[in-house]
Amino acid sequence: MEFKDIVYSVEDATATIRINRPDVYNAFRYQTVVELIEAFYEAGYDKSVGSIVLTGTGDKAFCTGGDQKNHDGQYQGGIRGTVGMPMEELHSALRDTPKPVIAKVRGYSIGGGNVLATLCDLTIAAESAIFGQVGPKMGSVDPGYGTALLARSVGEKKAREIWYLCRRYTAQEACDMGLVNKVVPDDQLDAEVRQWCDEINEKSPTAIALAKKSFNADTEMIRGIGGLAFQALKLYYDTEESKEGVTALNEKRKPDFRRHYK
Repeated sequence: MEFKDIVYSVEDATATIRINRPDVYNAFRYQTVVELIEAFYEAGYDKSVGSIVLTGTGDKAFCTGGDQKNHDGQYQGGIRGTVGMPMEELHSALRDTPKPVIAKVRGYSIGGGNVLATLCDLTIAAESAIFGQVGPKMGSVDPGYGTALLARSVGEKKAREIWYLCRRYTAQEACDMGLVNKVVPDDQLDAEVRQWCDEINEKSPTAIALAKKSFNADTEMIRGIGGLAFQALKLYYDTEESKEGVTALNEKRKPDFRRHYK
């Protein structure tokens, strides 16, 4: 598959998957998601690869979720995916690849991008990184891994705070709550991630794969819950209440969801 929205490379037993849409803060569209799925499976079953790094182009953003230019009540794209993008497939691909995935985060990790960072096995952040959710501010939510797995990572009280209030958190705050493994100065991020990958790559690939599958088993029920919930999310995206978020953004005003709440 020829990649247009991402850059895929392999060096020293580590595959790097880089979202390459810096003009929109590495927000993803339908094509981006499809390419990410393909890249995760390619890296996951390449026996020369021992670890995978997910990152974004530039220093402004890791990923800021779905590209709102492609959103009109629901995400517009191709034929795959309950909500117009194959998000369930992407989340499954990230978890199912038998290699550890490290999120290398510079700048904003927001919305669907923050969900991707949550799903990664490990997250290493630059001091400039900012984390948070925006779904309820935009007429959206991630009713699967983005909520349930987040609660496993940071605790249920904190996860509810993140989603209900839609605040932003510094890299150190994210580390303190358990969303991030380590925070380093921006100019040391590449070297730190390289060190972690080198250490992983020295280990038994089969043992690592078994460990990842074992960790996943504890939260595997979220896949089924998420699949069911995404069906409900599609119905929500068709409502005026959900559409109010993007409409207000385009009109540069504060959304008024309650006037559409029936």
